[in-house]
Amino acid sequence: MVLALTVCGLVVALVVVGLFVFGLRRRLIQRSGGTFDCSLRWDVPEKSDPNGKGWGYGVARYNSDRIEWYRVFSYSPRPRRVLERSAIEVAGRRTPDGEEELALLSDAIILACVHRGTRLELAMSEDALTGFLAWLEAAPPGQGAGGRWAP
Repeated sequence: MVLALTVCGLVVALVVVGLFVFGLRRRLIQRSGGTFDCSLRWDVPEKSDPNGKGWGYGVARYNSDRIEWYRVFSYSPRPRRVLERSAIEVAGRRTPDGEEELALLSDAIILACVHRGTRLELAMSEDALTGFLAWLEAAPPGQGAGGRWAP
């Protein structure tokens, strides 16, 4: 009986510590400011299928001329993807279809992009989208107009 209580106590303690580390990691990511909730789907086929598969929930952070994207359910202190402003081309925007509505946050807008030849989709709130598009167009002088809209 004592062994079972000890094991249950250890399991509960490990779960609490794991949740604490998730929260601490997110707090450290957000510490520098400029973060927003953003789901990402990487290497999207030409004809996107709205089945909801492939989306990863995460937090994106502005860092100079880059966007760093971190998975929410990860312990890694490093970003999973880094998108450079000068290499991002916006191909269009749309609202979630079909099962995507279940996989994404309720107010999400999907932005189709190309980054260094890789097609990807970012899903974020309308406010985050406005900030993201403003950041794309606000390239520093002498660095070209990053964030081009594709024809």
